[in-house]
Amino acid sequence: MENKNPYALITGATSGIGYELAKKFAQNGYDLVIVSRNHEELKKKAEEFKSYGVNVIPISKNLFQNEEVYSLYADLKLNGISPEILVNDAGQGLYGLFQNTDIHREVDLINLNIISVIILTKLFLRDRLPKGSGKILNLASIASKAPGPWHSVYHGTKAFILSWSEAIREELKDSGITVTALLPGPTDTDFFNKAGMNRSKIVEDKNDLASAEEVAADGYNALMNNDDKIISGIKNKLTVAMSNLSTDNMAAHRMAEMQKPVDEK
Repeated sequence: MENKNPYALITGATSGIGYELAKKFAQNGYDLVIVSRNHEELKKKAEEFKSYGVNVIPISKNLFQNEEVYSLYADLKLNGISPEILVNDAGQGLYGLFQNTDIHREVDLINLNIISVIILTKLFLRDRLPKGSGKILNLASIASKAPGPWHSVYHGTKAFILSWSEAIREELKDSGITVTALLPGPTDTDFFNKAGMNRSKIVEDKNDLASAEEVAADGYNALMNNDDKIISGIKNKLTVAMSNLSTDNMAAHRMAEMQKPVDEK
C-alpha cells in the first residue's frame, strides 16, 4: 500500500543534530524511519514526531555491528518501504592521544562512522537507482578539513566521509540521486561527553558552541537545494578557510592547540 508521504531514513535520530534533522523532516511532511540503539528513547521520540501528523517507524539497531546495518534495510524491504531520503547522522568520537586510546573503541568508531555509512548508502542506492530519485545527507564535519591531534581517528573518519561523498556525488550526477555533505563545527550536543572530551579547550566555553537546531536547518536546506556540501556557521567557514591556506603541519598544530586539555601546558 502506498504511503501518502515520502520516507526519510535517519540514523542517530534520538539526540543532537540527528534529532533536529528528524524534527525538520517531520515538520515538512516526511514520514520517518528513525534509528538508534536506545529503544526507550526511540519510542519517546517517535511519539513526539507523530505530533506533526506523519507516520514514524522506530527501529532499534546497533550500527556498530555490520550485520545490524544489513538487517535494518532488510526490515524496510520486508515492509515495502523505500526511503527517498537517507540521512547518515550516527557517529562518535574518542578523545586522547592516539598512543593512549583504546584500539577496540577506535575500531568500533570506524565501524560506526565509516563502515555502517557505506553499507547503508550502498543498500539505499541499489533500492533507489531503478526509481531515478533520492537524496543522501552525510554528516561530515569541519574536522574533515584538518588533521586532528587529540581526536585523530575521528578526524580521519570524517575526512573519509567528505572525500567519498564528493566522489559518489560525481558518479551519481546523472542518476537523479544527489549527495550532500554537512560540515558542522563544535555543536552543543552530547557528542563531547560521549567522546570523553569535556576537558578539551574546544569545549571550554559552551557559548561558542553552535546549536544543533541551526546546524540541522543548514543541512536540511542544503540537501533540498542539491548542494554538494555546506559548512554550517560563519566561524566554521573562517576556520576551514584558514586550514585551506595553511600547510598540513600548521593546520595540525593549530588544531592541537584548540583540542588539547585545558590543563595541558
